[in-house]
Amino acid sequence: MRVEESFGRTNCYPPTKDILRVFELTPLDRVRVVILGQDPYHGPHQANGLAFSVHSGQKAPPSLRNILKEVWDDVGGMPWVDLTRWAEQGVFLLNTVLTVEEKKPGSHSGIGWETFTDEVILTISNHQPHVVFMLWGNYAQKKEALIDSSKHLILKAPHPSPLSAYQGFFGCKHFSVANDFLAKRGLGTVQW
Repeated sequence: MRVEESFGRTNCYPPTKDILRVFELTPLDRVRVVILGQDPYHGPHQANGLAFSVHSGQKAPPSLRNILKEVWDDVGGMPWVDLTRWAEQGVFLLNTVLTVEEKKPGSHSGIGWETFTDEVILTISNHQPHVVFMLWGNYAQKKEALIDSSKHLILKAPHPSPLSAYQGFFGCKHFSVANDFLAKRGLGTVQW
């Protein structure tokens, strides 16, 4: 059943073909970094199946703008709004809720996605060695209990939204810290 059909005529995002896109671009055996988001962007033509990412040609939403600013300040990365190139390098950009209704953030919370994505986080933690988990904001940080901190690096900071980015997200240097962790384990670095 298509998500659009299950909620009547309400527009839902991302498009059905992109709901599981993160799994296609970043298979389990290639996961090196996990960045957790809450739910997809809820405007037309934004959500593309990767947390915090939007389609090329779209204006970066505020949280993504702040992420790109931190990347630039930390490692000089390029300001791509479509984060597909990160996903192709092993950065698992997972929203804990994989769909949303148009103009209704959080509208699909509590319908079962969290059970599924908690299992995904547990699977990555249990089956992959030396993964960097970036947990931004209180919602993402609640998932810390699912992660084996004895073998993975857990990085925590405030959410990159305009409401909290200046309370510690800016200057957190998670991108260089992640690359240092990966490089020391012979896993290569991410070209942010």
